[in-house]
Amino acid sequence: MKIAVAQSRFKTAGFKFNYDSIINKIENTYCDLIIFPQADLLDLGAKDLYLDEKCRIEQANLYQQIADRNFTQNILVGDVLIRNGLVEQSEDGFFDINDKKIFVSEIYRNDVICDLYVLTKNSYFAINSYKEFVDNISVTNNLVYVNAICQADENIYAGGSFAKNRENELVMQMPLCVENVEIVDFNSPIEFIDEPMEKQVIDVTTYALREYCENTGFKKVIFGLSGGIDSALTAVLAVKALGKENVLGIMMPSMYSSEGSVSDSIELAQNLGIKTEKHCITPLFDNFMDTVVHERHGDLAEENLQARLRALILMFFSNRDNYLLLSTGNKSEAAMGYGTLYGDLAGGFNLIADLTKTNIYKIVNYLNKDNEIIPHNIITKAPSAELRPNQKDQDSLPEYEILDDIIEMYVEQNRSHAKIYAKYGRELVDDTIRKIYRAQFKRKQSCLAIRLTERSFFSGVNLPIVQRYY
Repeated sequence: MKIAVAQSRFKTAGFKFNYDSIINKIENTYCDLIIFPQADLLDLGAKDLYLDEKCRIEQANLYQQIADRNFTQNILVGDVLIRNGLVEQSEDGFFDINDKKIFVSEIYRNDVICDLYVLTKNSYFAINSYKEFVDNISVTNNLVYVNAICQADENIYAGGSFAKNRENELVMQMPLCVENVEIVDFNSPIEFIDEPMEKQVIDVTTYALREYCENTGFKKVIFGLSGGIDSALTAVLAVKALGKENVLGIMMPSMYSSEGSVSDSIELAQNLGIKTEKHCITPLFDNFMDTVVHERHGDLAEENLQARLRALILMFFSNRDNYLLLSTGNKSEAAMGYGTLYGDLAGGFNLIADLTKTNIYKIVNYLNKDNEIIPHNIITKAPSAELRPNQKDQDSLPEYEILDDIIEMYVEQNRSHAKIYAKYGRELVDDTIRKIYRAQFKRKQSCLAIRLTERSFFSGVNLPIVQRYY
C-alpha cells in the first residue's frame, strides 16, 4: 500500500482555507492512503469557539465536502477516514484499509498490534523537546506521526512529522514550519536531522509572526529600537518574517540614553534595510514634570514615566497607521517583573517573551555566524534600560547566566528548592523565586506571546496573583 503523509498548514476555524489545502494535496498525490493532521476545531486550538453551534456545523461539513469529491484515495484527516464518498469514525481506533489493519490514536500505545499505527496528536513546539519525542517512541509496528502547522494563540504547531518502521528505524522526517507531502518508504532508514535550537526558534517565531499578521489583518509591524539586544533580535525576526519594507523601528532616546543607543540602532537598521524614525522623549518628560508634577525626585515613578511615554508614541503610530506593535521583553525580565506596565510591556504580540536573556544571546550569535547582522556593540554592551544615569540591569538583577539558570530550574524544570540551593545561595534563590511570584500581576496583563518552552509564563505555568506564601 502506497502511503503519503501530508504535513499541512491549517487555520483555526479557517474551513475554506483548510479545505483548499487538503484538496490541493489530494489532487496532486498518487497513493492509496494519504494522511493529514487533525483538523478538528479543538485540535487546532479553538478553545470555547467550539461551543459555537454554527462553527461546529461548518466543521462537520468540511469532512463531508471532501467526501463529496469521491476521490480514489483513502483519506485520513486526523482520526476521520474519508473514502467512497463517506465519512467514517472508529469507536476503537481501528480501520481496515486495503486489507491492512490501521490504528489511529492521539497517544502512543505499545500494546497495539496493527499494520500501521497513525499518531495524530497536534503537538506544540518547545525547545529541546522534538528529538526526545522522536527517540522516546519505540515501535514494533510501522508508525506515522503527523503534526499540523498552525498557530493556536500562544502555541505553535510546527510540523516535524515523521515515520518509523517496525524495526524502530526512522524512515521519514519532515522539517519544521514547512508544508510537505511525502511518500513513506518503510524499507529505507534515514538519519535524524537535529537542527540547532537557534534555527528552530528562528523558524518557529518567524512563521508565527507571519501567521498572526495573516489571520488578524496586519501588514506591517512597529517596535521601539533601543540599541539593546532584545529589540535587535526582534527586528531581525520581523524582517525575516515580513520583509524589510514592512518593518518600522522607532528610536526614542531620553536624557539618560547613551550615544550608542542611537548609533547602534542606526547601524542595525542599515544592515537590515528597515525604516526608522527618531522621537526624543526628553521634551515630553520635562513638560509632564513641569506642568503636572511640579517637582522631581529621580525615583521609580519617573523611570516608569519614561517607559510609558515611549509606549504612548509607539501606540499612537500603531493606532494611526495600523502597525502591529511588537513588545520586546524577554523571559528573564518577565520573571523578575523588570518591565513597566503600559510602558515597555505594551504591545500586541511578542516574539521573544519565552526566551531567557542567555538564549537570546545564543540566537543573536547564531544569526551573526556568517556575517555581522546585529552590530558587535549591541552584543557586547552591558544590558541597560537607560532610565537613570549609568543604569545597568545588573544593578538590581543577578548576572543573567545565574538568573536564567535559576529560572530554568524552578520554572521550566520544576526543581525543588533543595536542589537549587545546592547550586546557588539560599538568599539569592529565595529572593528570585519571591520576585517570580510577585511579578505575576504584570505578566497577566502582558500581550500575547509565543510559547517556546514546555513551561512558559503564558502556558504551562499558572501562578496565583493573590497569595500569601511569597
